[in-house]
Amino acid sequence: VQIDGSPYAWFEDRAPACSLLVFIDDATGRLLELLFTEAESTFSYFEAAEDYFRRVGKPLAFYSDQLGVFRINQTNAVTSSGLTQFGRAMEQLTIEVICANTPQAKGRVERVNQTLQDRLVKEMRLRGISSMAAGNAYLPTFIADFNARFAVSPRHPEDAHRPLLPQDDLARILTIQEPRVLSKNLTVQYQNAIYQIHTKRPGYALRHARVIVCENRH
Repeated sequence: VQIDGSPYAWFEDRAPACSLLVFIDDATGRLLELLFTEAESTFSYFEAAEDYFRRVGKPLAFYSDQLGVFRINQTNAVTSSGLTQFGRAMEQLTIEVICANTPQAKGRVERVNQTLQDRLVKEMRLRGISSMAAGNAYLPTFIADFNARFAVSPRHPEDAHRPLLPQDDLARILTIQEPRVLSKNLTVQYQNAIYQIHTKRPGYALRHARVIVCENRH
């Protein structure tokens, strides 16, 4: 499944420019997910991925560009696993992330971005859609019509998507996760705030314990 974000004036002069996240099946040209978001970010891709997983299932692999969401471009972006936060989450879900070396390598999604900048923009103009919220509400209708017109049958009928498993806790996995060590007072610092663990267990049992701080998009 090829994934990409397309920044554009999607609502023309009716609303500020934003990004459209696009998930497309490379074999069939079938749109699997669209989401309007203010900008490409880890949390916006988590949001799009969660909706896609719950509707369709888990793909074997995502094929992306080298955006910092998908690929380590700065040393301070490395997690304890050596992956980006998106990469770490996909590894937990047994989904491979492959970063293309050139735009041409992910030509399917690049071409559909151009198509959407024409067709989707016109459809929303005709319907008077003038906000991301209204646009996102319309996207499932657009996807169904687009796929009915342009998607092709796969060479093999088997669906390679896998169902979510009981251990695939998306609410926990699709978060920003940072390791910390508890102080003697059972506190951790994260994002300029100090958090303290409250427990009925003896406090000394948790001193210097390793913990994971999880931040969700809400």
